[in-house]
Order: sequence, then structure tokens, then C-alpha cells
Amino acid sequence: MSEAAPEDHRVRTGAVRREATRRKLLSAAVEVFAQKGPDGVSIDDFLAAAGVARGTFYNYFKTTSELLDAVTAELNDEVILAIEHCVEKIDNPVERVWTGCLIFVHVAVMHPAWGAFITRTGVREAASGRLTDIYLPRDLATAQERGMAKYTNARAAKDLLLGAIHQSIETVLSGAASAEHPRAVLRLALGALGVARATLDRLGKQPLPAIELPEGLKSLEAAAGQTG
Repeated sequence: MSEAAPEDHRVRTGAVRREATRRKLLSAAVEVFAQKGPDGVSIDDFLAAAGVARGTFYNYFKTTSELLDAVTAELNDEVILAIEHCVEKIDNPVERVWTGCLIFVHVAVMHPAWGAFITRTGVREAASGRLTDIYLPRDLATAQERGMAKYTNARAAKDLLLGAIHQSIETVLSGAASAEHPRAVLRLALGALGVARATLDRLGKQPLPAIELPEGLKSLEAAAGQTG
């Protein structure tokens, strides 16, 4: 038993180092994709940003596309799940949409590297399925069933809200509008979907609830701070 302890310690230390290196690569990916977009990057960009060797990169990811998928899947899904846990107890489906969309934008604006990453790569359906295939369609359908929203094309309604999210983030991060701008955009989008003015007036006065920042975003920011 006395010989196993040092071995266990080495295994744990190795696992921690591997995870730290992987997080360093993910953090570098956020910055690089935010600056160059998903199509204008090379592996050398990530090697320079993360300060790792080519062989190290290939120990974790085979291609830049695989790295992009890892970042979007881990960060988007973690943020979206945190938002869902925050709004799941709200009975009103329109309020869930309003609150969830605004929290998503707020997190992106408060963490500009991730926000810029979103605006350059888009809210990708393959990696944010919970948002595009579960939560938004669910709440929009419930709102329609209860007569709280009126629209004829579910896909168009979903795309309208995703576009509002994406453009709001980009506009605020560019400095073209204040942090209150997303509320105005979402009000117009939900109004176009037939949500009553009185409902929008009430929602517009509500403060956003706080959510716990997902661990993935925390760790990426910590890795970015160490790299910088």
C-alpha cells in the first residue's frame, strides 16, 4: 500500500496537467476564432496563442474543426444548461424565452472573448442543440398553445430569436449601443411573434436573475489569464 500512494499521486498530477493543457488550448481557441473566424485559422495560430508544440496539439485535437466543435460544445452547452436551471421554474413560457435570451446575451457581453467568439462563429446548431432544438422550440410552442404568442412558422420564429441574440451581442461588443440594447431588440422580436404589449412592458421592468458562471467559462478565463 505504501508503494501505491506515490503512483496514485503521479497519476493524479498527470491528469491535472493534461486537463490544464487542454484548457489552455481551448482558451487559445476562443481568442483565435474570435479574431479570425472559423475559416481563416491554421494550427500554427493555436500553437502560437497557447504556447504549445505541434505534437501537443495533436495529442488533444486532430483538426482545427475538432477544436472548434470542442469549444462550442463545452462552452455553449454549459452556459445554456446554467440558464435552463435558472429559468426552469418559471411557468410563463414567454418569460422563460425573455429571461433566457437576455441572460445568454449578458454572459456574452460580460465575457467579451467568449462573446466575440460567438459573433465570429455563430450560434452553431451542431454544438448548441439544447438551445436550438429543445429549449427555444419548447417554450415557443408552449407560448403558442397558451395563446401568448402568434406565429405560423416555428422555424422562422426560432431563427428570428437566434438572430436577435447574435446581433445583440455583436452590437453591444462593438460599442455601437449600450447594454440595454438587447432588451429593445428582444422586445421587437417577441412583439413580431405576437406577444402582447402589456407582457413586454412587464418583462421590460424585471431585473435579470443572477446565474452561477459555468466552470468551463471560469477555467477558460483562468487559463487565458495565465497565458496573458
